[in-house]
Amino acid sequence: MTHPLSRVPFLGQFVDERYLSHRRRASSIAGITVALLALCIFEYRLLRYGRWDWDLALVAVVFVVLKMAAFFWFRARD
Repeated sequence: MTHPLSRVPFLGQFVDERYLSHRRRASSIAGITVALLALCIFEYRLLRYGRWDWDLALVAVVFVVLKMAAFFWFRARD
């Protein structure tokens, strides 16, 4: 299966399996970092101001749910 970007004349020489693997890993690292940052801000506001920010807690919960759902989906399909 070829990636749609590989059919673009100029980009075709740059898009290969390594590129796609690096993009997948970078997206995963970015997602984990954002979820951890939201959790840290949630904890800071809880400890500093004694206030629960449910929107930040929800970001962390949604991340965990999506990550586990993707894990089980790929595991079942493999």
